[in-house]
Amino acid sequence: MALKLKLGIPKGSLQNYTLKIFKEAGFNIDIPERGYFLKIDDPEIDCFLLRPQEIPKYIEKRKLDLGISGDDWILESRAKVIEVCDLKYAKQEMKKVKWVLAVPENSKIKSIKDLEGKIISTEIVNLVKDYLRKNKVKAKVEFSWGAAEIKPPRFADAIVDITETGASLKAHNLKILDTILVSSTKLITNKEAWKNKWKIKKIKDLALLLQGAVRGEGAVSLIMHVPGEKLNRILKVLPKLKSPTVRKTAGQNWYDVIISCKEEEARELIPKLKRMGGQGIVEFPIIKLVP
Repeated sequence: MALKLKLGIPKGSLQNYTLKIFKEAGFNIDIPERGYFLKIDDPEIDCFLLRPQEIPKYIEKRKLDLGISGDDWILESRAKVIEVCDLKYAKQEMKKVKWVLAVPENSKIKSIKDLEGKIISTEIVNLVKDYLRKNKVKAKVEFSWGAAEIKPPRFADAIVDITETGASLKAHNLKILDTILVSSTKLITNKEAWKNKWKIKKIKDLALLLQGAVRGEGAVSLIMHVPGEKLNRILKVLPKLKSPTVRKTAGQNWYDVIISCKEEEARELIPKLKRMGGQGIVEFPIIKLVP
């Protein structure tokens, strides 16, 4: 019987971006209208759509070999897993999310010490209890099935909720007192899979491609022709995701220069390079960037 890698894909807020990164890494995943067994165009992978809160425990219990979840749910679940790599993306784009302690704008609670004897509503009960213990504060921590921002002041004195921009908290007249945890997305496995020669090779290959796709997000390459007498001046202004590639053209005092840069840098860089003597400038997207 052929070996298969059992992979957990996070359902919910991380789902779309995860599927996008897999596609850019070279894997097409189809989600059926119903059911949690996904179709992936790799016969060596079985793919399951699961809540990110569940994935760490399923990996620890060897129900899955590999999965994607956030630091928050890995720590909250207390699961014993191996971190393969940090994929550095959150719900909407490539940035980390924060779990923050927040209270109503007009609350008398000004610091963690003021939470003594109060009620805190959150999804990350274990992590909040750890936070209170660390700060030597005794408070009641209640589990919230999402929408924690509507709980204060009627149902709770404070909340610990996830945020990327803080806009939702502000819209509900809440202010942030402290950051409990900064979380990003991790590719994780278990000890048994990590010891299996076939699985570890498959996992490392997949990690390489996914990390390459993440690095390629928002990056572009520029290629241009540069006259020899202007080469050094142009090289000094180039941003560097990595060192530029410079090739002399045959029989002429001209060079082909290739660089990688951030997409937003290219819009300012191209006119500047043109003014400095660059010619035939072409921009093209980077799908994967593997160092």
